Amino acid sequence: MRASRTLNNPLFFLLPALLLIIVFYIIPLVITTWVSFTPLRNWRITLLSKYIGLENYRDLFYFITHDPDGILVLKTTVVFVVFTLIVNVLGGLLLAIATYIIEEKVSLTFRLLWLLPRMTPLAVFGLIWYYFFYGSPQGTLNAFLLHLGLIDKPYFWGTDPRLLPWSAWAIIVFVNGLVGVSYGMIIFYSAFKSIPPELITAAKVDGASTWQIIRHILVPMTRWHLVFVTVWQLLSLVTSYTHLFVLVDWRIVDKWHGTTWALFVFNEAFGDVKNQGLAAAAAVVLVIIGVLLGLVTLRIMRFSQTTPEPKGDL
Repeated sequence: MRASRTLNNPLFFLLPALLLIIVFYIIPLVITTWVSFTPLRNWRITLLSKYIGLENYRDLFYFITHDPDGILVLKTTVVFVVFTLIVNVLGGLLLAIATYIIEEKVSLTFRLLWLLPRMTPLAVFGLIWYYFFYGSPQGTLNAFLLHLGLIDKPYFWGTDPRLLPWSAWAIIVFVNGLVGVSYGMIIFYSAFKSIPPELITAAKVDGASTWQIIRHILVPMTRWHLVFVTVWQLLSLVTSYTHLFVLVDWRIVDKWHGTTWALFVFNEAFGDVKNQGLAAAAAVVLVIIGVLLGLVTLRIMRFSQTTPEPKGDL
């Protein structure tokens, strides 16, 4: 009887997930919060016992309000998250629609091609774009534009002051968008394939055009997936820094025009001048911003209406 009651308890099935959340999220968050109230630098563990109050948060506030680099980090973060989110969600939706309405064999090849950026190792992917935007006549983009006569001299696309800030921002959005757009494509495509084919057939019999099928059947019936992909990509972009790190570290883009809040946290913690206390304070703020953005996005997109209570009898 006791074993039966245990198996009927929902907490029994949630326990593995709860343990993972506690071990890999809650505990690190608590430790990070404590570090943000200490003067920890250069991983000197003895400094963890010293409490300095809100000094790191005051330094962080001064950095983002008075330091031009701090202000630029905020601008870069907003531009990167907003525009890359648009590319990842709408681009993924358009790719899913395209791969759904074409022949299956062609669709499979098309989907595999779009998955290549996500499957390519980070170093290799970064090297591709290093040579693509390289500021010499041998750089892929420069060589192509010089051949067409569209430019008369090569440009350092991500670092030339004459092209900043939009050139650097365009590069980080473009490169990260190529990686992220495939995720939305796979989610939306699987959602389309789960729609009963009888609905599509009936619509075609009634004379519905492809555009009408997309507008009135495909998109409305994947609303939950649209909410999920939007929130997932939003939170992922807020905390993303790996591809940005390669672009900045290899000087493909200007340092501060390619540094988002998440990359700033990483550089403060592991860069040349290691200030873990300030990095921890910035990380805590990032967590708070991420939680608020997630909740606001769910509210704006009316998540509760996409998951109604089941109506079946028990």
